Amino acid sequence: MIRTLEEIRDNQKLQLSQQAEVLELQREQFAITRKQTDRTERIQDRAEQIQAKSSQLVAGSRKAMMVILPFILVLIVYVSWLFFHYVAR
Repeated sequence: MIRTLEEIRDNQKLQLSQQAEVLELQREQFAITRKQTDRTERIQDRAEQIQAKSSQLVAGSRKAMMVILPFILVLIVYVSWLFFHYVAR
């Protein structure tokens, strides 16, 4: 009877030891997952910042093109007029 109880006790100790190891592995995996999640969040935040800056640059370039393009067209018309005006003479 005592021998059986000792075996049960030893098996329970072994099971507790194995459970402790499994828990430690789970903690390590959780820590890794947390680090990866934090890194992903930082990368996402950075991507959002870059996208916002890119959007500002595109908006600024569109405004600039609204000013520059008509000016270039006027210059082309003027140069064409000068060219045809002096060729006709």
